[in-house]
Amino acid sequence: MLEREIDVAVIGGGPAGLAAAIKAKEAGLDKVLIIERAMNLGGLLHQCIHNGFGLFYFNEDLTGPQYAHRFMEKAMDTGVDSLLQSMVLKISQDRRIVVSNRNGITHLNAKSIVLSMGCRERTRESLRIPGTRPAGVFTAGTAQRYVNVEGYIPGKEVVIMGSGDIGMIMARRLSLEGVDVKAVVEVLPYVGGLIRNEVQCLHDFDIPIYLKHTVAAIHGQERVEAVTITEIDELWEPVPGTEQRIDCDTLLLSVGLIPENELSRSVGIELDPITGGPIVNENLETSVPGIFAGGNVVHVHDLVDNVTWEAEKAGASAALFATEGKAGAGKKIRLKAGENMRYVLPHNISGEGKVTLYGRVKEPQKKVELQLGELWSKKLKVVKPSEMIKIELSQEEVRKIGHEVKELVLECKVRE
Repeated sequence: MLEREIDVAVIGGGPAGLAAAIKAKEAGLDKVLIIERAMNLGGLLHQCIHNGFGLFYFNEDLTGPQYAHRFMEKAMDTGVDSLLQSMVLKISQDRRIVVSNRNGITHLNAKSIVLSMGCRERTRESLRIPGTRPAGVFTAGTAQRYVNVEGYIPGKEVVIMGSGDIGMIMARRLSLEGVDVKAVVEVLPYVGGLIRNEVQCLHDFDIPIYLKHTVAAIHGQERVEAVTITEIDELWEPVPGTEQRIDCDTLLLSVGLIPENELSRSVGIELDPITGGPIVNENLETSVPGIFAGGNVVHVHDLVDNVTWEAEKAGASAALFATEGKAGAGKKIRLKAGENMRYVLPHNISGEGKVTLYGRVKEPQKKVELQLGELWSKKLKVVKPSEMIKIELSQEEVRKIGHEVKELVLECKVRE
């Protein structure tokens, strides 16, 4: 059994893990280690061959592999170490990590930890779609890997359930490969992904989308033969008489992402029931001192650029904790989601330095004003649940918060 002393251990080697590790290394720490269960660093970026990455971070339009390559090169140049094909089995509150790989079991004693495990896709089992269990049912991300990495086309006639970004991107990708994408079916009354993907991936390819519809049944024995879709009412119940049968050989599911927080839960980290990720402060520190989190493991982002910025903050905070035994001031001002806000992060701030807030609305609205107490406001033409709201508060703005303030509410109100 091996035992190693580590300054900052980063669990997960996707875009968040790479950004956090590089930032910790740049802070001057010697022993920064990424632990990754896959064969390579970069996470899912390698299968995202479409462009749209780095528009804000690099001011360039990159593909996923190009974006990953830049950070992998930088990690190598700065001397970040990594354990690949390694699974973290256990974390303790005193930051001891048990890792398993082909060399056996390794025990790591870390001064601080960054959680960057990312997220996973919801599956058919979580949706409880009735019908048989034939081949040909995939998550959109799995299909993306088959097409872009393995060179395998999953089917000839495809229906996509859910209008998440991966699903819409795969609708376009499969169409380019000659696949007949019969329909995108969405339970919500609006598209669930970014507007640019709705336009570029669905409208530009004349792919029909059925809003306020769901897949009511899957047909077929050995292979998918068809699906039945139906309209749903305000209570999410099928509307009798609206059933349509669509012949197809493949069903892709793009129905949401779930932060990977089994490790977080096992170590006793407090989780937010809305986001599914850890409750964090402005330094991205969780409820367990010395354990930080960044990226999609905290909340699901729509842009990898924001994943990177958030994880860089987590990495810098972890480096500070490893050096000084703390990562910031102890004062806490609670942030709360108000009118038409689903959530706001971080969950609390110190009120002493600049801070970046992230949030999502519950429902689409036009002509709104975002208000953070009496501290900050901004007028917007439109807001959508699929598009992250990002608020950057300067140190001067934050210091306007009165000492008696214990809570700030972020609201999204329709302008009169």
